Amino acid sequence: MGCSFLPASRPRHCHPGERRTRRPRVRSPEAVPSWPGRAQSLRSPTRRRGAAPLLSACPEGPLDDVLIPQAGSGGGPRGGKECGNPGQTNEIDLLLEELFVKENHELRIAGGAVRDLLNGVKPQDVDFATTATPAQMKEMFQSAGIRMINNKGEKHGTITARLHEENFEITTLRIDVTTDGRHAEVEFTTDWQKDAERRDLTINSMFLGFDGTLFDYFNGYTDLKNKKVRFVGQAKQRIQEDYLRILRYFRFYGRIVDKPGDHDPETLEAIAENAKGLAGISGERIWVELKKILTGDHVHHLIHLIYDLDVAPHIGLPANANLEEFNKVSKNVEGLSPKPMTLLASLFRVQDDVTRLDLRLKISKEEKNLGLFIVKNRKDLIKATDSSEPLRPYQDFIIDSREPDIAVRVCELLKYQGEHGLLKEMQQWSIPPFPVSGHDIRRAGISSGKEIGALLQQLREQWKKSGYQMEKDELLSYIKKTT
Repeated sequence: MGCSFLPASRPRHCHPGERRTRRPRVRSPEAVPSWPGRAQSLRSPTRRRGAAPLLSACPEGPLDDVLIPQAGSGGGPRGGKECGNPGQTNEIDLLLEELFVKENHELRIAGGAVRDLLNGVKPQDVDFATTATPAQMKEMFQSAGIRMINNKGEKHGTITARLHEENFEITTLRIDVTTDGRHAEVEFTTDWQKDAERRDLTINSMFLGFDGTLFDYFNGYTDLKNKKVRFVGQAKQRIQEDYLRILRYFRFYGRIVDKPGDHDPETLEAIAENAKGLAGISGERIWVELKKILTGDHVHHLIHLIYDLDVAPHIGLPANANLEEFNKVSKNVEGLSPKPMTLLASLFRVQDDVTRLDLRLKISKEEKNLGLFIVKNRKDLIKATDSSEPLRPYQDFIIDSREPDIAVRVCELLKYQGEHGLLKEMQQWSIPPFPVSGHDIRRAGISSGKEIGALLQQLREQWKKSGYQMEKDELLSYIKKTT
């Protein structure tokens, strides 16, 4: 089976009030980034009467070129077989033509992948929505001999199909029957607009058909073009359905909006009124969102907003945060791509703040150790000002440490301190191996373990003073002089 589109003349089953728009041909292929297997120009299907033009991200060939790069390319959001190669079956063709279309079910790309494609960004994940129920999907997949994995999402409508070593998450359209701010009891539907209504932000509520038709019920595409982040419907209601949406709002603000401070007043009011609801959200979910906020744009503005709206105490951040230090470090790390914890550590006054954050958010051991390291060493481990070798204190610290990832932490500390030049120098520096071992000292006639340890430390200090230049013979001759 080749990589053919669904026929452009095939009738679509749109619900009353459904907004269906089309896109024109993109004049400049450079407007959309490419990756291996990605078409360089975008396809414009036959316009239908009454259909308004709209930019989508479908290529000149089938939509599979967006979703599935050529085999062995190593790029793109999905792996797969080369499109149109004889004897090879394409995942999307299989899903569409042999399964969903055959059984008269609709299948569309959903949510974040649509947003990213329209925004000219490669989607990290591609999720699908369908009118088929989980039971109908299971029957279709079983009949086709397609493996299904991870049945935990089935009660919420999600079936994960395994095709060509890739997972495809397909979720039945649904509405929320009851919500408690963390979880929702759902009911399946065939109404695409009802499903869109339950989504968080307008830019995440769109669907994209495989013929290039965009289904946009809440002006998400207009908001995306205008770089506006808005909740679907009433912000207060959307937040109370899932309080994590407060942090998702901040996260997408840092990804979509050009400048800080461009918020709707009612949105900020709804966040402030419902911030305490985040206290009931698991730390792991909060940390996922907070890390994305810390690595996006407008971090300085958003962290201050988190404190101004009284969100901070409910997500593990210290009440008495050192915001002056945060302001300084925010400028220091510009352009250096710091780890999330590197910037976050500037809010902490003492190491106990890191420990309390860990208790709330369940951060990784690596992240916790980085935070503890920065808080402990940010004032004492600094560049040498009385030497022609300003990097030497950091190098000596690494040489003396027994921690395998200490060089990474030191580089993060240099980012924290805004030492751009020293950071570049450190990244190019290779840690030299200490040339003397305990066996060398034993061969020199010293057998006492305590004495060997003391001598090794003395030799290490001599080696450091030489700028790590002294070789084994020279160091061992030093033993003879001291003994």
